Amino acid sequence: MSAVVPTAKLPPGPRIPRLVAGLILLSNRGPTMERLRRRYGDAFTIDLPVFGRGVVVSSPELVKQMFTASPDVLVFGESSPLGDILGPGSLFSLDGAKHLRERRLLLPPFHGDRMKSYEAIIEQEARREMSGWRDGVEFATLPAFMRITLRAILRTVFGAEGPHQQQLAEVLPGFVSLASRLTLLPWAQRDLGSFSPGGRLARQRRAYNRIVDAMIDETLADPDLEERADVMALLLRAHYDDGASMSRAAIADELLTLLAAGHETTATSLAWAVERLRRHPQVLARLQVEARGGEGALRTATIYEVQRTRPVITGTGRVVAAEEFALGEWRIPKGHRVFAAANLIHRDERFFERARQFDPDRFVGRKPDTYTWIPFGGGTRRCIGAAFAQMEMDVVLRTLLREFDLQSTSEPGERWHNRGVAFAPARGGRAVLRRVRSSVASSPAGEAALVGA
Repeated sequence: MSAVVPTAKLPPGPRIPRLVAGLILLSNRGPTMERLRRRYGDAFTIDLPVFGRGVVVSSPELVKQMFTASPDVLVFGESSPLGDILGPGSLFSLDGAKHLRERRLLLPPFHGDRMKSYEAIIEQEARREMSGWRDGVEFATLPAFMRITLRAILRTVFGAEGPHQQQLAEVLPGFVSLASRLTLLPWAQRDLGSFSPGGRLARQRRAYNRIVDAMIDETLADPDLEERADVMALLLRAHYDDGASMSRAAIADELLTLLAAGHETTATSLAWAVERLRRHPQVLARLQVEARGGEGALRTATIYEVQRTRPVITGTGRVVAAEEFALGEWRIPKGHRVFAAANLIHRDERFFERARQFDPDRFVGRKPDTYTWIPFGGGTRRCIGAAFAQMEMDVVLRTLLREFDLQSTSEPGERWHNRGVAFAPARGGRAVLRRVRSSVASSPAGEAALVGA
């Protein structure tokens, strides 16, 4: 008679109350996660507020199983804390066939020649912002990078110019900042009146919807609609496999999703790049020579290394929708979450030699591994704007390195600061810069920026 194998087998983990676990992680996430991994191994169970019971994994084998699992077994949208905020048409709200159907429609703008068409816009916005930077005055770069990435997304994604760009620039930063803080506080998202956090969020969302609705009307009436390359125009021209078009509500949700996913995160990575480079003067000197010579291999590697050592989003999760999910030797029951811990994998000596050192040369001439470098998640849920974010970081960093000498520092590295969803340098990525040449007409994109300023 064969033995009966239990259907649920969770990895070990700390036996502490949910609220206590949440408070510990909130106050000391990085060191706490590392202690748990050392004690329990590459998979451990933890019970957290909002998320409930889940399994944290930190080996490429287990991450691969998670990322390649059937979308019917592991889901994301139906339990995503971002779904309610971004709307039912957002990729963060969808699973299975609906998610793949929507993703196919959104992929074209972020590949090939269309991506190249966005580079000039991003350089223009970088130059516009940097033209006001003062020599020798220390300042936090994060707010400046936030303005660059916001205006770049408003132009490339929304196709917004003039009054519409100004209106969105007034509404969206407050919405994204508040939404980021409320994401893990579902009870605070309720609209309890105009002075409640949920009420303010709802009011900002209504204002956003009105602006986008007016923009859609104008875009549809544009005689040059077929030639436009912004994402809004592309979505208005696109059709699903059955010939249907996207609804206005779905377009509004997806445009907001693209902004929420690519605005603060990219700006924060750029602030971390400044923070890291100031403390590694030899790498910085090489990057400045490279940028002024027109090359980019080391810069690309540096961006990879910044995202490895300072991931803005430290993990990504799924929920078991099947009766159980086989994960290595474990059997994870329905309703439990599985988290891939980027911060643990990225700092593991098994996968990266001298893992705690900032060393861009590890990525020169080679791309990171799919399952040990996961700042954008992976599988069918990998961030759809990852290529856009990498290109944007490259253009902004290249522009900074060409136009300024970034002054190094011997100060300790900036601490990690939790901004709700993203982890940013606590002092905003402070910098001291010296302009090395005038930005006026130093490139075709620079000329265009000054003409349009």
